[in-house]
Amino acid sequence: MTELTKIDFQHRRISQVSDFTELIEMLFPGNRNQQYAAACIFLELKWADLLVPNMAHMEQKYSISRRILQRARARLSRLGVIEHISCLNSRYGGRHGWRLSSRFEGALRLLADKTAGFRSKQAASREKEEMLAGLTAARCPSTAFSRE
Repeated sequence: MTELTKIDFQHRRISQVSDFTELIEMLFPGNRNQQYAAACIFLELKWADLLVPNMAHMEQKYSISRRILQRARARLSRLGVIEHISCLNSRYGGRHGWRLSSRFEGALRLLADKTAGFRSKQAASREKEEMLAGLTAARCPSTAFSRE
């Protein structure tokens, strides 16, 4: 059976995550090299005093290819787990580099809040939601939306 390359985001799996390596496995399923690179990036940023100016030293330190390191860094950055600080950012006094970010946590909290709001019948209008469901069905020509 082939492993998926997309993020494995199942509610049962999320409840079983106990450490950062299991989170990394969930974010990088099916690619052990990228999982290792992401774990190394996470550890370096977690235990750095301030910012990590560049990740090139990790290639030799952990024996990771540049391509794998850059792909793992790019995915972590897109997800908001890490972020790049520009030298123009006045909060860091002209320093630049990489650091762990809180954007991923905030986005998951916002998603949880929105999901709870979608379940609520108070703020919803049935006609509006039926229209939105019809628009969703219209995007997929093989799906026929029937009004019950």
